[in-house]
Amino acid sequence: MNPRRAWLGLVLAAVLAACAYTHLRQPELSILDVNLLKGDLFRQELRVRMRVHNPNDLELPVRGISYEVQVAGHAFAHGESSSSFIVPANGDTDFDVNVTANAAGALLSLLGSGDTASAQYRISGKVQLSSGLLRSIAFDHSGSFRLH
Repeated sequence: MNPRRAWLGLVLAAVLAACAYTHLRQPELSILDVNLLKGDLFRQELRVRMRVHNPNDLELPVRGISYEVQVAGHAFAHGESSSSFIVPANGDTDFDVNVTANAAGALLSLLGSGDTASAQYRISGKVQLSSGLLRSIAFDHSGSFRLH
């Protein structure tokens, strides 16, 4: 085989792989569960169970996730997950994150709404990838979670 053709074939394969990572669809993050670990009126320590769904045909090698959470329209928490994991192509991965929050405003809104079984939330941020040309993917999703 001609070395020039082999080299060209490798370059073409690398370019096609890079293009696949630059056209990734937004991952979908959702809050599955929230548990109060300890807290007082001004500071709460929570364990939040999240799910990341990958709508792409390629696995996502996640280095970390930075996020901001609003509950009932109020700033609730923000932070970064430092866990590395792989989300399979067209698949889901669940992970836990410990969060420190000042949730007084959100909790007062929830108590005032009368719905003590679930809460509406909005989560936005970026998924940082550990490989590929595209190093982060933004996300912005809304949903609800159970209260314990």
